[in-house]
Amino acid sequence: MDTNRLSKTLAKALNQQMTNEAHNAQIYLAYASWANNQGYDGISNFLFRHSNEERNHMMKILEYILKRGGKVVVSAIPEPGPDPKNVNDCFEKIFKSEVENTTSIYNIVNISLEEKDWATWNFMQWFVKEQTEEETLALDLLSKIKIAGGEKANDDALYALDNNLAKTPDDATLAQDVTVEKP
Repeated sequence: MDTNRLSKTLAKALNQQMTNEAHNAQIYLAYASWANNQGYDGISNFLFRHSNEERNHMMKILEYILKRGGKVVVSAIPEPGPDPKNVNDCFEKIFKSEVENTTSIYNIVNISLEEKDWATWNFMQWFVKEQTEEETLALDLLSKIKIAGGEKANDDALYALDNNLAKTPDDATLAQDVTVEKP
């Protein structure tokens, strides 16, 4: 008896997303290591935490595929690419990576909607909200480095930014969570 509840198209897309999440974890891991080598312990810590978060996303998708009776396909993870040139470049690359990940997640949502696979559509809503948070965090990073001077940020500004990120929570405040009392 076939217990698979995922179409071939959705199974393929979910397996690819699992690889995307692993790739994003590698990107954060590589950039965290780069930041640590540059002496930015706060930035490094922040990025290491986000690497773990991306691995957790990968595991959520892996588990979902298994729970729906699908076959998990573990694929090679692409290299994270070259080290950032500076903190500004690091944050720009992170934002680009998160936007690409959002596009991939939206693709799965669209496929699940077209196929009327409501279980997958519902499952992916968590990722839609999570990507809103990830993009918000990435935009916040870009705003902080812009205030610090962007590519031309001086050592004092980078020191302050590094200290700030050491204390920055992993979750961003999303627009849908804001109220008049708590902007």
